[in-house]
Amino acid sequence: MSVSRRTVLAGSVATGLVLPVMAGAQQRPAAPAARPAARAAPPPPPPEPTQLPNGYPWIQTAAQFAYVVDFETGRVLLDKNSEQRMFPSSMTKMMTAFIVFEKLARGELQLTETFTVSERAWRQGGSKMFVEVNTRVSIENLLRGIIVHSGNDACIVLAEGLAGSEEAFASLMNAKAAEIGMTGTQYRNSMGWPDPNHWTTARDLAVLADQTIRRFPQFYPMYAEREFRWGNMAPQPNRNPLLAMAGQGADGLKTGHTDASGFGLTGSAVRDGRRVILVINGLTSMRQRGEEAGRLMDFAYSQFENLVLFRPGETITEAAVWQGEQRTLPLVAARPLIATIPRRVRRDIAVRAVFDEPVVAPIQQGQTIGKLVVSAPSVETVELPLIAGASVDRLGPIGRVGAAVSHFVFGSR
Repeated sequence: MSVSRRTVLAGSVATGLVLPVMAGAQQRPAAPAARPAARAAPPPPPPEPTQLPNGYPWIQTAAQFAYVVDFETGRVLLDKNSEQRMFPSSMTKMMTAFIVFEKLARGELQLTETFTVSERAWRQGGSKMFVEVNTRVSIENLLRGIIVHSGNDACIVLAEGLAGSEEAFASLMNAKAAEIGMTGTQYRNSMGWPDPNHWTTARDLAVLADQTIRRFPQFYPMYAEREFRWGNMAPQPNRNPLLAMAGQGADGLKTGHTDASGFGLTGSAVRDGRRVILVINGLTSMRQRGEEAGRLMDFAYSQFENLVLFRPGETITEAAVWQGEQRTLPLVAARPLIATIPRRVRRDIAVRAVFDEPVVAPIQQGQTIGKLVVSAPSVETVELPLIAGASVDRLGPIGRVGAAVSHFVFGSR
């Protein structure tokens, strides 16, 4: 038996693509018959003259830092300095809320529990919820004070109530950041108060937003609340500009601003069932922040789409089997194969199935056999596992002898 690498261009009913097989059948021990020449693929288009590093030349942003990513596929749609350190300002409060959400989800806290407002929390400057010293405030109201009002005082009340001090709570924040994959973040306080050793990256804030949405669907709707009234104060509006924009589909997350950081926003929106996460920072005004956030969200939805190329269990191609009770094996996608692609290259997308054959029995259903490779001009190649769609038992001793004889004499099996 000899093994050959086989590459198949696979079509998809879901996308209307019908693509031809590009390589011949498996090689045999005898001299193989001449194969028809493979049809040459069209040459790729020339690169754009002003192409950005992420391959998408038609968008620029005034933000010093920007990161836009598709929630479902993880495809990065815009990347500008996403790994460089920046000051997160009040976007820090997303982690403070995250830690509280996690404790609530585990049953370690209840929304109705209360914490005492210390004099330090009461005196804290910057944006405030306006809690009164020595009063007790429920966790639910403190969370809304953080998320909607961006209250520094509410952050301190929670930090002191949960960890005893701001410093101890910052240690919890750093540990949680490392746990969820925020590799470029260091916290020094719970609210984003200016500190030269308090930093993050645009990518890390996107990770935090992603994990908040995935892990805490029961609490995440707090980020969509348009206003919150506390005590005798007039209702204070949510500062997220995307929430007030018609047609954006926004449902979170958090703004931030200090003199050192400029104006920033971590936002998320859903349109037609597709979610996008956006992080921008380093803008010069609230107005510019709102305009850039809306423009970049529109860019993400108007210029990109999610295509379902294959569904779980859908047969993509078949592979020959060596010494198995079945001669062929269906190869299927391990999970839904969804690709985020620029709309302009939809007709140029190619999906290839790459695997070695024949596949030697026994084979277990779900066993990885090869890979699916999705490519298109100016788009990063995506690779996903290609798995066995069924189990194939090995032939018995007599059957294996017969299969070997058949292979060497007739070139079958």
